[in-house]
Amino acid sequence: MDCGTSMVKYILFIFNTIVSVIGILGIVYGVLILKSIGVVEVNGQVGFPIQALMPIILISLGSIVDFISFLGCCGAIRESVCMTMSYATFLLILLILQLTFVVLLFTHREEFENAMGNVIENAWNSEHTYKGGVFDTIQKSLHCCGSSSALDYIGKGDLVPPSCCSGSCLIPTNYYPGCRGKFVELMTTGSDNAKYVGIGLIGIELIGFIFACCLANNVRNYKRRNAY
Repeated sequence: MDCGTSMVKYILFIFNTIVSVIGILGIVYGVLILKSIGVVEVNGQVGFPIQALMPIILISLGSIVDFISFLGCCGAIRESVCMTMSYATFLLILLILQLTFVVLLFTHREEFENAMGNVIENAWNSEHTYKGGVFDTIQKSLHCCGSSSALDYIGKGDLVPPSCCSGSCLIPTNYYPGCRGKFVELMTTGSDNAKYVGIGLIGIELIGFIFACCLANNVRNYKRRNAY
């Protein structure tokens, strides 16, 4: 095999090793966030609170990246056209999905915020959620109160629950802000970070895709020449 092909092979292997480490770090970071958030219990059932969505996505993305990187490393070392092209195909699919996601976050910010706000409003308006203690759990995990404010409880003729307050609920200044605004702010901040991380990943994945195609093409041509 010529020097150029060997160089592309080892560059692709080193590249995927670095990407794999990044994926592992992403998984570890997501797990640490989940651990700091903790789990909640509602009606005897244990699960993650609503703000755990972002770290769960991060863990899932890191796992996918690690799988694809492993495929790329194996394809490069074994000089397998099939594995390398499979790696390039998976990478292209991931790249397109991430690009679509980033574009949607940039162009539909208002719709995204409204959708996140509707999650809280639907939870507040749901009789099962409200009476079943689910919304109380949301308030504890987000340090918020009601859909818009503590006035939502007063409007229903209910007492403001302890989960709504930092200290005594007899003092109005101890009330937390509304859950809708708090959740939208949390998810918007996470989406802003995700946009720029996504742009960086797209650039990295594009480089990997180009190297994979070059390696697969060179190996295919090399084997074809040796067949004669």
